[in-house]
Amino acid sequence: MPGQSAQTAVLPVKSMTEPLVIKTEQLTKQFDDYAAVNSVNLEVGAGEVYGLIGPNGAGKTTLIRLLALAEQSTTGEITIDGKKLMPGQLNAEVKKRLGFLPDDFPLYNDLSVQNYLEYFAQLYYINPEDLAQRIEEVLALVNLENKRVSLVSELSRGMKQRLSLARTVIHRPKLLLLDEPVSGLDPIARIDYCKTIKRLQQEGMTILISSHILSDLEEFCTSIGIMEQGRLVESGRIQSLYQKDVQRLSIAVLNDGRLNKPIDADSAVEIYLQEHPLVASYEQLEDTGRFAVTFTGDESDAADLLSVLVQEGVRVREFHCVQETLEDIFLKLGHQQTA
Repeated sequence: MPGQSAQTAVLPVKSMTEPLVIKTEQLTKQFDDYAAVNSVNLEVGAGEVYGLIGPNGAGKTTLIRLLALAEQSTTGEITIDGKKLMPGQLNAEVKKRLGFLPDDFPLYNDLSVQNYLEYFAQLYYINPEDLAQRIEEVLALVNLENKRVSLVSELSRGMKQRLSLARTVIHRPKLLLLDEPVSGLDPIARIDYCKTIKRLQQEGMTILISSHILSDLEEFCTSIGIMEQGRLVESGRIQSLYQKDVQRLSIAVLNDGRLNKPIDADSAVEIYLQEHPLVASYEQLEDTGRFAVTFTGDESDAADLLSVLVQEGVRVREFHCVQETLEDIFLKLGHQQTA
């Protein structure tokens, strides 16, 4: 296939008893000679919050649109909550189980918040007897109870995005698909939005969300998928992506020499780091008395290293393990894929 890479997608490992809400097999979307989504095999279990990350143009939006039935695949299969999508058909049963919030969410500025939600609730054939109660619930979910009579045009950007989320979940979908939902929001609005995502997960909803703000995803995602050039190059539980056999240590020393030793502190630390069999590499941060160390031992080994430094008179002012971040993982895997 034109534009196809030789990379192989890494499949997530799922429990045999965990039901899948999303399953794709060799899913591909071709535009002329360019594969925006290229042979993607994705599995997302019930109740997960799955974060989709990758650079611009990696295929995240196209993949979400395929799952939301807003695009038709070129080849491959999609199964949502046990129902296989049938090409060229309405797939009405599947659509009822989906909530899709694109990055260009539609808004009707001349409607009030109440009327806006009523309109979409009727499109989903929500029982008129249940309508008022359901609107109360979603307004409370997104903290817009005091804006029900306000026009949509009068809302801030953050309020509009929360209103769009309320509209997207008003029919209680089994699967929620969110494409860059926090883009353009200030930090406080992002925090509020992320809290809402957590509440939806607690209610049992399965959520797939793409975002460029990796620190937000790290807060609530259970699994992560990394896309590069249309391919899913890594996918799995977020904890399984962190390095298990390597620690990152931060060691800082005072730069006024060692106790009763003629050699300066920085040089003393380097001597022990160079000779230590469990130090894979280290980097001295200039003029800070701090070292970033890649350490292949466990916590007990790290404690032994600290003990040796102290016994040798090195005045250690800081010694701790640095948790690998989602951004670290993304940059590391991206480098591996392009190397």
